[in-house]
Amino acid sequence: MTGRAGATPLPPIWLGLLLPLSLSAQHPEPISDNSFLIEEAYNQEAGVVQHISTFARPGAGDTWAYTLTQEWPLSGLKRQLSYTIPLLREDGAGAGLGDIALSFRYQLAGDGGDGLHVAPRATLLLPTGDERRGRGAGGVGFQANLPVSARPVPQLALHANAGLTYTPSTTNPAGLTSRTLNANLGGSTVWLLRPAFNVMLELLWLSTERVVGPGERIRESQWLLNPGLRGGFDFASGLQIVPGIAYTVDLGDGAGDDGLFLYLSLEHPFRR
Repeated sequence: MTGRAGATPLPPIWLGLLLPLSLSAQHPEPISDNSFLIEEAYNQEAGVVQHISTFARPGAGDTWAYTLTQEWPLSGLKRQLSYTIPLLREDGAGAGLGDIALSFRYQLAGDGGDGLHVAPRATLLLPTGDERRGRGAGGVGFQANLPVSARPVPQLALHANAGLTYTPSTTNPAGLTSRTLNANLGGSTVWLLRPAFNVMLELLWLSTERVVGPGERIRESQWLLNPGLRGGFDFASGLQIVPGIAYTVDLGDGAGDDGLFLYLSLEHPFRR
């Protein structure tokens, strides 16, 4: 969730924004930033804040999801605070705020170098989304995720995640309530073709419970494959811009969930 990153072939609107900046960019450092669906185990450096935007739009229907995340170091590399604000649109339900996430991460292993990194995260999910329109769980949730990152050779980075999300009182759009327990497991492989240009392949498994009656739920699973590209632009001011693009493929029957995924990271010092 931190560090130096990289980009990809960009949509024309992004190219128009970034081209003038790239002309003044410095020689970039090797990328160690977030994957797109997989969380990397690099906490923010002291005095550096990261702003991350993602946009996902499946090919079918008029559904999309935008998230804004800010990551802040807390007295150095070991501890990190962050929040995520989602804006969601569901078919026939309009667009609006989803459930806001407040997170704390601890750098259990790793110090920003090339060795093994481990950074467990605990997250509080606030019921700020409208569950009647499919934009929230309808109750407070608790999430734990364990990201592990390693670089076995200089040109290759590997990342793995395992996590659980527990909501004691999930409410569906019909107003029916039950507890739910969701799981996630996945990994990513990142090839550093250039210090500031990466090719990525992510695989994510999701196991989620859906409320179908009072105290009743059914479990559904989903496999997502996410090939993508990212690249980075570093500037003398300390600003780093990392755009990325991917295409998410649902490996199950839900072909309607295939779609474009866009990523943009801005990272800069907030103190000298």
